[in-house]
Amino acid sequence: MQETKDEHPLVRAAPDVALPEATNLPAVVVQEKPRPAARNRRRHALWLLALLVAAAGAGFWWLHPRPTLPPGFAFGNGRLEADEVDIDTKFAGRIAELRADEGDMVKAGQVVAVMDTRDLQAELKQYQQVVLQDQRTLDEATANHASQQAVVKFDQQEVARSTYLVPKGFATQETLDLQTQNLSTALGTLKADEAAIGATQHALNAATHQVEFYAVAIADDQLFAPKDGPIEYRVANVGEVLPAGGKVFTMLDASYVYMDIYLPTEEAGKVRIGSDARIVLDAYPDHVIPAKVVFIASQAQFTPKTVETKDERDKLMFRIRVRIDPARLEGREAIVRSGLPGVAYVRTSESAEWPSSLSPSPPPTPR
Repeated sequence: MQETKDEHPLVRAAPDVALPEATNLPAVVVQEKPRPAARNRRRHALWLLALLVAAAGAGFWWLHPRPTLPPGFAFGNGRLEADEVDIDTKFAGRIAELRADEGDMVKAGQVVAVMDTRDLQAELKQYQQVVLQDQRTLDEATANHASQQAVVKFDQQEVARSTYLVPKGFATQETLDLQTQNLSTALGTLKADEAAIGATQHALNAATHQVEFYAVAIADDQLFAPKDGPIEYRVANVGEVLPAGGKVFTMLDASYVYMDIYLPTEEAGKVRIGSDARIVLDAYPDHVIPAKVVFIASQAQFTPKTVETKDERDKLMFRIRVRIDPARLEGREAIVRSGLPGVAYVRTSESAEWPSSLSPSPPPTPR
């Protein structure tokens, strides 16, 4: 039997076996699978490309141009930081007013929040009235004491006179005994008046201290900024009731700006407290900021994952803190920013001269 025109080209008839006509059968499409070797080559090429991209990204930090350092210097990467200062409540209470918000520049002593002090004001008025009452009582007791002193003095004179006259027969013993009894009574009254004055004075002092306490409490319920700098976070809102020590704001101390870097043992051992340093931020590569070393860790530690170094990550490093001169930051609190990455250069030899590329730049003009 002859092959039909619709027969699939991949179908071969066995010898001496008749095939049925396939005129009405659908065509069979068979795709040839790619060769394993070709698929592996493509996979290897993709992996190689990914590795090259990752290596280029990781090495960019170290490959971009840096000043050439002579011997006697070391450097490390870090981020610019400023000390955070929490503005908390001293007593439990409700927030009545907020006078600052995130991003605002505040000055030391500026009121940034006010707590509700109506209950304290009522207590203050109560003890102020107690002070007035105790003062009147004290004045009365003092007057009585002065009057009783006059009585005692008169009785003493009478006793002295009778004591002189009785032996001469010009006064009787009965008169002397009566005058002596009056003097004893007057002295007792005088002591009672003195005790009353002391008790009243103690009560007055206690009430006065209570007035001072509530006055201080009311003053402390005005929350002040302890430093110059920007408000970083507002944690609470008007109407919230906070416990004693409840946080309302977190601000940055614009006078304490620093960068922590990590150096290996060989370099960290040559650094001294007070050594000169320079900071160059990535955002301002042409601006060199003078600084000083203010802290050297006493124990080595593993390099944090957030710090990029060209040394092995499992190598122990020492943390070094480099602080910008506060005088350079004075009046420039508005431009202080935390978190900017950069490089800190530290002089490890006092005889080493700073290269010209790391000469301090003039401080920026505040806007």
